Amino acid sequence: MKNQEISNSSKLRIYIILVVTAVILSIPLIAMQFTNEVKWGLFDFVVAGTLLLTTGLAIELVIRNVKTSTARAVLFFIILLVLFLVWAELAVGIFGSPIAGS
Repeated sequence: MKNQEISNSSKLRIYIILVVTAVILSIPLIAMQFTNEVKWGLFDFVVAGTLLLTTGLAIELVIRNVKTSTARAVLFFIILLVLFLVWAELAVGIFGSPIAGS
């Protein structure tokens, strides 16, 4: 019975990750309809979706496999820090790496 509950809660969290990713990606898609300031191409949506899904699934793995709250908090912080650093690098090239087009 407990395995069934874990399985259902994991499926629900993965469903939530997919929905939240779609909602976040819909923001620039909607903005593109109203302004010329937002100019995303297909590649931009693919990269953003990959970053968001990878982050969500990494957090799901931490929730499933790490039992102590301190370790979870540290890993959540590291995962989110990596997400924000990669996003900032892709957006404005804060490190000047080749992936930012510098």
